[in-house]
Amino acid sequence: MLIESFQIACTTCAKSFQEAGGDAAGWSIFFLLATVIPVLGATGVCMVRIVRREREALDPKYVD
Repeated sequence: MLIESFQIACTTCAKSFQEAGGDAAGWSIFFLLATVIPVLGATGVCMVRIVRREREALDPKYVD
């Protein structure tokens, strides 16, 4: 069942490229980039904040 859904998606994108006005594959790539990039950015900001807070709370006798 799962493989059939992949074939349907591939057929949809293939037909989109054949049509003059269809651009489903382009919009799907844009949507994925617009979703993944903010998630990675938020993860990076969170990690930077954790590192900064840890450095502020670190006891000086444990610094190399």
